[in-house]
Amino acid sequence: MNHEHIPGWGADLDRSQRPAVPMERRPPRLEGVHWSDPPPAQQSDVEILKSTEHLKMPPVFGTSVPPRGVSGWIRRRAFRHSENDLRHWLMLLFADRVDVVEGVLSDGRRSRGVRSAAAIVGATLVAAWLLRRSP
Repeated sequence: MNHEHIPGWGADLDRSQRPAVPMERRPPRLEGVHWSDPPPAQQSDVEILKSTEHLKMPPVFGTSVPPRGVSGWIRRRAFRHSENDLRHWLMLLFADRVDVVEGVLSDGRRSRGVRSAAAIVGATLVAAWLLRRSP
């Protein structure tokens, strides 16, 4: 019986008959490419939060969101829990949302355009409320 039309047929053939044997790398691996001395550790100017499972830092690392403000406080509390704990991830997600609100508030304090837009919206809402109250 010929079963070659079945996908995966012959995977248990003799090693000399299998196409992936011998397993060769093309091109072959380069020799002597490892460092004799590891690179110096990267210095950080921001706080790096470390997982409870991985205490040793790699020589090179980065952080997309350095902890600051209320969101940073939440992130620090999240990293007290294991990565296997749902609280860790939920607190990090919540910290991201808080960071967005902090960023909007920070932009609003620095920008006149946002302040004037908020004033216009507020005045419009007050005017609409007053117009609805009058008979």
